[in-house]
Amino acid sequence: MTGIQTTSNRRRKRTSKSPKIANIISLVRNIGYSSTPYRLLISCHIPQRISAKPSDLRTGDTAVGNDILSGSFNFLGYKLNGAAWNNFKFGEDWQIILHGFSWLRDLRVITHDSAKKKMRELVSDWIHTHKSIDSFAWRPDILGQRLNSWLLASDFMLMDCDQKFSEKLFFSVALQSKHLSRTLRQCPDGAPRFKAIKGLYSTGICIPNSKYLETAYKSLSFEIKRQILPDGSQIERSPSAHLSILSDLIDIRDSLGNAKLTIPENLQFSIDRMSSTLRSYRHGDGALALFNDSLEETAWLIDLVLAKSNAHGRAHPAKLYSGFQRLQSGRTLIILDSGPPPSIGNKTHAGTFSFEMSIGKERIIVNCGAWRGGDESWRTALRATAAHSTLTVDDTNSSELLSSGGIGTGAEKINSEFKQKEGALYLSMSHDGFNEPFNLIHERQLYLSADGSDLRGTDTLVQSKNNQAKGRSFAIRFHIHPDVQTSLVHDGNTVLLRLPSGLGWQMRVNGANLDLAESIYCGQAGKQRRSSQIVMTGPIDPTETIVKWALSRIPKK
Repeated sequence: MTGIQTTSNRRRKRTSKSPKIANIISLVRNIGYSSTPYRLLISCHIPQRISAKPSDLRTGDTAVGNDILSGSFNFLGYKLNGAAWNNFKFGEDWQIILHGFSWLRDLRVITHDSAKKKMRELVSDWIHTHKSIDSFAWRPDILGQRLNSWLLASDFMLMDCDQKFSEKLFFSVALQSKHLSRTLRQCPDGAPRFKAIKGLYSTGICIPNSKYLETAYKSLSFEIKRQILPDGSQIERSPSAHLSILSDLIDIRDSLGNAKLTIPENLQFSIDRMSSTLRSYRHGDGALALFNDSLEETAWLIDLVLAKSNAHGRAHPAKLYSGFQRLQSGRTLIILDSGPPPSIGNKTHAGTFSFEMSIGKERIIVNCGAWRGGDESWRTALRATAAHSTLTVDDTNSSELLSSGGIGTGAEKINSEFKQKEGALYLSMSHDGFNEPFNLIHERQLYLSADGSDLRGTDTLVQSKNNQAKGRSFAIRFHIHPDVQTSLVHDGNTVLLRLPSGLGWQMRVNGANLDLAESIYCGQAGKQRRSSQIVMTGPIDPTETIVKWALSRIPKK
């Protein structure tokens, strides 16, 4: 028998400023940025030309470009007519895309003069509308993305343009670049910082005689050391954020290479490690597992990123630093979160010990996904423990969800042990996320047979101190992918699951009541799909609560 044992301790993040004080500081800072003296301070040399072009691994979409030509902006499944720069009807994520101008690549693939004219019209409108620096549109990550997008499209935009537009563009690029270099450290933590750094690299590479490359090199080195863990995971523990960062790092590497500039050694090393981890986050359908505000994303994009990475590592069964586990036997794959909740990020989920399961290219057990829209109540609901395939106590989250998007008190000490014996896989885990409110420790053990046809689990709640859980109840949820049909049979003792391929599985339980309930699946931006969930419930025993369950494949007749 071979085994791997890990223990993770999450230190609570302490902030030196209260939210009110932080908001006041931010307000004062933004007033200063909008002032005439600050505009004079960041005035700088205006370039007369753009000498290079950043690299972009993505290609434009003609259909999206034609929509924009007709005045329609369709992002994340939501459509608006016109560039509504200050319309937050569809949420911040939608506005980030709009102000980031990444959609210029979709206009770029339309070679007609009308596309050039539309580009210049929209860029000019943004410059006119945002003469004053504000806290959102000029935020470092959004600003970095916008600079990168403008520089990517500059050759097309500037073709046959009048002098007035080129002067306007060069002046705005110079102003935004200087502001970005001064405010880089004020960027939201996590993946957004790589967007800001990529923007600074782009200006340093593309604008003659600029002095931004040195800052970009130092900032990238610092963030790689701080955010990319030794196993190639990223500290937000989000597959979607991971994909975004890896894409940005590849673009930075290729931009430097095309410009014949030095490529930092730790940059390619990080790309190699992160590529291996990205493979670990993929289901059999090629898309991503849904943890910590992730969406499925698109398999073709993930394939493209991995191909452009020039890395050839395989998916590892366990990520010792991030805590994700990957159990695979036969055609059955389980991706499980056995790590501590992220200490950074503003969209963190309370999904400790949740897992997803797929059979070949068909997903069967899932988490509910992530929200990309204007109704923040949906985002909060999808961050909750109950939106994940794991256990909850008395409808309480395993980690406190802060309104700012981060994590407060919750799971801090997490143990996991992985073993393999005669082809079968064993995983034992425990976490203390329910310790503070209820003095309970959650233990979860999984067994996956060598052929992948039999998954067995045991969920245990153990009293750690005096009884605080009297009269409390538990619920173990398994959210089911909407393509899977479910039915409760055998007097309510068994749930049958029918996959789209016709393959059948059955769930049985001992030590809890078994039922089916409605659920929701948000695996793709802008799409909410009705689904079902298997729910196991019961009262918590004063000393120890044990629930055993089994999910097994039904043999073909």
